[in-house]
Amino acid sequence: MERKNVNPDALLTPRGYSHIVTIEGAQKLAFIAGQVAIDKEGKLVGPGDLTVQIKQVAHNLIAALAGVGAKPSDIVKMNTYIVQYKPSDYAAMREARAILFPAGEPPASTLIGVHSLAVEGLLVEIEAIAALK
Repeated sequence: MERKNVNPDALLTPRGYSHIVTIEGAQKLAFIAGQVAIDKEGKLVGPGDLTVQIKQVAHNLIAALAGVGAKPSDIVKMNTYIVQYKPSDYAAMREARAILFPAGEPPASTLIGVHSLAVEGLLVEIEAIAALK
């Protein structure tokens, strides 16, 4: 499988994401449903604390990927939804991205501010698409 991250010269050079990711020769695509800050026992982790929740979401995403034999470096597209997003929230997002992508080329990404999520108390949700060899 060949993965290529592309950031065209005609666009602003991004920090923390890639404008485009192309994949050739993938054997399988995995579409990971939105992961939230709920632990295996069904308890909300970090009520009211975006930083704690986003770290739990990153760990849940890693566990979901592992369930199909994938790892964060296999993610080619990621959407992040943050409740009542404000620019100061981006620091917490950078922490989660450091857990998921400590080195290498980050996926194509979109960050969206939303009014609420499916369960009261959730502050963040991340969904992803991974390409596997």
